[in-house]
Amino acid sequence: MRSLLEIYQSPEIWGFTDDVTVYFVPGFFILILLEFYVGYRDKIKLHESKDSLASIGMGAGSLILGVGVKFAAFGAFLYLYQFDVLGMKQHLGIDKWYAWVILFFADDLSFYWHHRLSHHVRILWAAHINHHSSTNYNLAVALRQSWTELFYKYFFWLWLPLIGFHPIMIFTMIGVSLIYQFWVHTKVIKSLGPLEWFMNTPSHHRVHHASNTRYLDRNHAGILIIWDRLFGTFQKELKEDPVVYGITSNIHTHNLFKIAFHEFQNIWNDVKSAPSLRTKLGYMLMAPGWSHDGRSKTSDQLREEEGISS
Repeated sequence: MRSLLEIYQSPEIWGFTDDVTVYFVPGFFILILLEFYVGYRDKIKLHESKDSLASIGMGAGSLILGVGVKFAAFGAFLYLYQFDVLGMKQHLGIDKWYAWVILFFADDLSFYWHHRLSHHVRILWAAHINHHSSTNYNLAVALRQSWTELFYKYFFWLWLPLIGFHPIMIFTMIGVSLIYQFWVHTKVIKSLGPLEWFMNTPSHHRVHHASNTRYLDRNHAGILIIWDRLFGTFQKELKEDPVVYGITSNIHTHNLFKIAFHEFQNIWNDVKSAPSLRTKLGYMLMAPGWSHDGRSKTSDQLREEEGISS
């Protein structure tokens, strides 16, 4: 069994340069331009130039930071892959079509829990919140990726190399999921009929980006909406409750550093003023909105206050 140091020195890891999402970058920009044209043609305000440029800037920063983080994560995955705790490595190889089917569901489940906890643990929410900070909803917002979420994200996928999936397969599937999630960030597509029952769609993801109390912390899906239905976090988009985009306290800035780090500053302010170690930890680890004195409320508390069933 190779040590982690030996793995990082091996040709195998230095050969890991393929990121499927990179190939789709031109397509992302073509679709953004197409959406911009549709808005212009139909006289619908879909984009604000400064806001969309800020989203693209966040995406560029995430892409640059992601190179080093993915390199480190890939090495860790290669190390864990050696253990093959279920003895399934030979059955879950790249050449096995059914292994890709199993991995599709395993990856999507991993993403669901990563995404859900990023909404329910405040220190993780501080890393994820920038993706929700635009008061617009368009394909450019899909690129408003975090600069800090990368540093914890891959922990939710660590179980996959342990049970026999090769890291190349895992990172490929993570990329496929990210590519899929791009197109759901639009107001142009309304309902997709029967697909709404099991796929993540623009309608479902509009709910996820809403600041309405009813919609907070709902629809954490990557590709499949089945996990939200199964674990009780699904919410349908309702005509009687039109989506209002953004976060509960909008930041109104296009400064990339404020977008990326403003919630970490908010946590620091709360921790400094907290009266005890327990409450300090609470402001970091409890759900966003938790407070020891009731001055702010979590999404579940807000729903209860407004008489909205969870």
